[in-house]
Amino acid sequence: MAELKPYRGNYYLWQYIPSTEAASVFAAFFILGTLYLIWKVVRTRAYFCIVFIIGGIFEIIGYCARAGAKNRTDVLMPYVIQSTLILIAPALFAASIYMVLGRVIRGVGAEYRSVIPVKWLTPIFVCGDIVSFVVQASGAGIMVTGDSMKTGENIILGGLIVQIVMFGLFIVIASIFHSRLRRWPTALFLENRTKWESIMAMLYTVSVFVFVRSIFRVIEYAMGQDGYPLKHEWTLYVFDAALMFGVVAAFAFRFPSGLVVDAAKDEETVGQELTNRNWASPTLVSS
Repeated sequence: MAELKPYRGNYYLWQYIPSTEAASVFAAFFILGTLYLIWKVVRTRAYFCIVFIIGGIFEIIGYCARAGAKNRTDVLMPYVIQSTLILIAPALFAASIYMVLGRVIRGVGAEYRSVIPVKWLTPIFVCGDIVSFVVQASGAGIMVTGDSMKTGENIILGGLIVQIVMFGLFIVIASIFHSRLRRWPTALFLENRTKWESIMAMLYTVSVFVFVRSIFRVIEYAMGQDGYPLKHEWTLYVFDAALMFGVVAAFAFRFPSGLVVDAAKDEETVGQELTNRNWASPTLVSS
């Protein structure tokens, strides 16, 4: 029978005996979702989504490590692997999510509807995402030693707060752009409105899932080792694993392929839209 064992002295890595069954189920879910996304990326050549696939691989490795930790609660490596990879995987999902919006804006020929210039939109959010990723990974590395536990938790909190701020800003900017596009639609948008609307719906869905998950993680690390979340495994599966699989499923269901429009057609249509900007611009048209 599995027993919760200390890593050294009275220091415990785990606050409970991890469930092999739950971890195995989610490892299988992420394997299926990631394999499907690999097939979609190769088939559609949407190579900007590779970073999303890497996030899926991190989730797979993380939950496989959890699945094998039930009888090894006194061993450091499985704990480090699962805690680090499950923690930082959503930052990789976020990078692809940010890149999709920039491609949507260009795809519908509505660059001037964006609050932030499109050439800066993706770099700004991806840079913020990289900061969040590095900070969280650093904090997770520091936490593996008991003496530095609190320092590691605070560093992770900082990275998660950066992630929340960036996602909150992203949702606002995406919503403003979407509202403007609906009010002043471009020809490219009207040609295939259902496609663009479904991609935007997917972006909102996955963004909210990651946002909620990040809030949960902030609460978890703010409460510390003695808090309810870190002492009860179900919270991880409800507010992290399930939500992140939801992100993978939604991204796979409405995979953002076909975002590169014909160059000549795009140039012609954007030119027409810019010609009409004096009467169509949201800054010049009264509500």
